[in-house]
Amino acid sequence: MAETGSVEDQTHITSHGVLIYRLRRAARATGLAATFENGAIDIQVPEGAAREWCDTELVTLQNVQRHGSVALRITVEKDYACLAPRTDEDESDNFNHPAQRSSKS
Repeated sequence: MAETGSVEDQTHITSHGVLIYRLRRAARATGLAATFENGAIDIQVPEGAAREWCDTELVTLQNVQRHGSVALRITVEKDYACLAPRTDEDESDNFNHPAQRSSKS
């Protein structure tokens, strides 16, 4: 998200059903906001919050989005690479684990 402004992944629920989830920097957003359309959850992240989250040790972004009497709690957390690599998991877009950074300095 730091470089392109968005990141997305998907989970296959059934052989015909896919859930897409994406984070997107949004210059006009004032807080985390979510939409759901055509099987995709789209989380808009304010520009400043997105940059801070990507460039600092900040791990979690949170907001409550209200639609009338319904409150949606949105929580976005960094996905860190595992300390012990897993052969069955693509971690190419994960954040470096904090323990890896501190052991290299």
